[in-house]
Amino acid sequence: MGEKKKKIIKTIRIDVDKCNGCRSCEVICSAFHAAPKYSSNNPARARIRLIRDPIKDVYVPVYAGDYAPAECAGRDKYTIDGKEYEECAFCRSACPSRDEFKEPDSGLPLKCDMCEGEDEPLCVKWCLAEALVLEEREEEVDEAQEPEELEVGLEALARKYGLQNVIDSVDRMSLSKKK
Repeated sequence: MGEKKKKIIKTIRIDVDKCNGCRSCEVICSAFHAAPKYSSNNPARARIRLIRDPIKDVYVPVYAGDYAPAECAGRDKYTIDGKEYEECAFCRSACPSRDEFKEPDSGLPLKCDMCEGEDEPLCVKWCLAEALVLEEREEEVDEAQEPEELEVGLEALARKYGLQNVIDSVDRMSLSKKK
């Protein structure tokens, strides 16, 4: 068993009642993750999506989580203000059964990186309605597991999308970080 270490965990708290559906979170996220940075705006590249029902004034931001290598068994439905939503609509995972949170060119899964290198995620900074709030908490983590999880994740991506696609995506990410 590895040594325990305290780590700061950052999460984005979403206050659905404050969201007005402006989609500025999607716009800034896609611009930040463009290559080169801020060179374009394509909401399909955003690590946050807005589930919307403007007629009923329902807006739910959902940010990308971990990749799920298989479809989940959950197919529940939720009713919000009389409108029915599939469980998948609120899921944060990229998975084989849907196209949400996948890089449009390569199909590689996207995950929120909290705008790595910035003081706070830009979706939080640009949310004028204050529906998105950065929260930090301290947790104990097993340091020895992290490299193993990374290797497992990379192997799964290479099996699914091919090693060259993974290498190309990492290369594009590296180039966008340098600019």
